[in-house]
Amino acid sequence: METTTILWLASALMLVAGFAGLMVPALPGVLLIFAGLVFAAWAEEFVYVGWGTITILAVLAVSAYVVDFLAGLLGAKRFGAGKYGVMGASIGMAIGLVFGLPGIIVGPFIGAVLGELYANKDLQSASAAGIGVWIGMAIGIAARIALAFVMVGVFLLARFL
Repeated sequence: METTTILWLASALMLVAGFAGLMVPALPGVLLIFAGLVFAAWAEEFVYVGWGTITILAVLAVSAYVVDFLAGLLGAKRFGAGKYGVMGASIGMAIGLVFGLPGIIVGPFIGAVLGELYANKDLQSASAAGIGVWIGMAIGIAARIALAFVMVGVFLLARFL
């Protein structure tokens, strides 16, 4: 099989897995999308999409992770979560991965609530922190998806203009 064909196939597989990974925290969606776009540029020997565009895509990929992390943190903080609530949400996310999508959704909430209860907060405050984690996660996922589409848009603009 020709190298160009292999690069295009690898690019397509990474892009499909990357877009699936935008919703599944176990997959590094943005990183896979970035790699898929680099492989697509490589398949055309970086003639249309050069290193300047690849650098912009890399900055967008890093930004997606930073924004996602900050959204979760700020959502938790905005609703009164302390360090134990944030740590609990992280542990809840890790444990939730084992249980698939329901665990991914419920795990951080339960973790944040348990973390806040451990810090001697009342159930109402702990529940508010859990809701804040959910809101932060939703905002982070939305930002990650938006930045992934911006990455593809930047690639397509560089490729076709």
